[in-house]
Amino acid sequence: MCTGKCARFVGLSLITLSLVCIMANVLLLVPNGKTTWTNTKNLSLEVWLMSGIFGGGLLVLCPGIAAVRAGGKGCCGAGCCGNRCRMLRSVFCSALGLVGAIYCLAVSGSGLEKGPKCLKNGAWEYPIKETEGPSYLLNRTEWDAMCEEPPHAILWHVTLFSLLVVASCLEVVLCGVQVVNAAIGVLCGDCRKKGTPQ
Repeated sequence: MCTGKCARFVGLSLITLSLVCIMANVLLLVPNGKTTWTNTKNLSLEVWLMSGIFGGGLLVLCPGIAAVRAGGKGCCGAGCCGNRCRMLRSVFCSALGLVGAIYCLAVSGSGLEKGPKCLKNGAWEYPIKETEGPSYLLNRTEWDAMCEEPPHAILWHVTLFSLLVVASCLEVVLCGVQVVNAAIGVLCGDCRKKGTPQ
């Protein structure tokens, strides 16, 4: 596959995944789709670290856009430097995206393991962290009994953090692929010939 076409495919995939991460993190800020519980006392630290917005979102959106641009016509067209300039920029952007995706993966994994912060026995706490640990993921029938408020807090938390974990894993892979692809593009140039449609 041509380095330019590969860059375009990876870039479009990264843009999509970054938007998924941003949306998942925004939804984590509004448990059960309501702003009633949106404050620092009622939401877990992992939600406020905004790993989906900043790490898996904005830090991956930039390399996604850079990869799509690297897949387009180079600064000098065919000949001269081809797409080498844009591919070089994509190497650095993808490395930064890799850091953001790893940050998102680490925070989301921690949030999934610790469970949500919710109201139990009149206090906002992490009931799962102190009693169940990660094994709570297998006890779905008891989820509603573990938290009084917000309603369906554990289902909301598990669904969105699982989505962040999966999306950030894919981002790590795609950013790694683009680092290698763009490095090959810098060394070898774009394989498309002059006059090839973009």
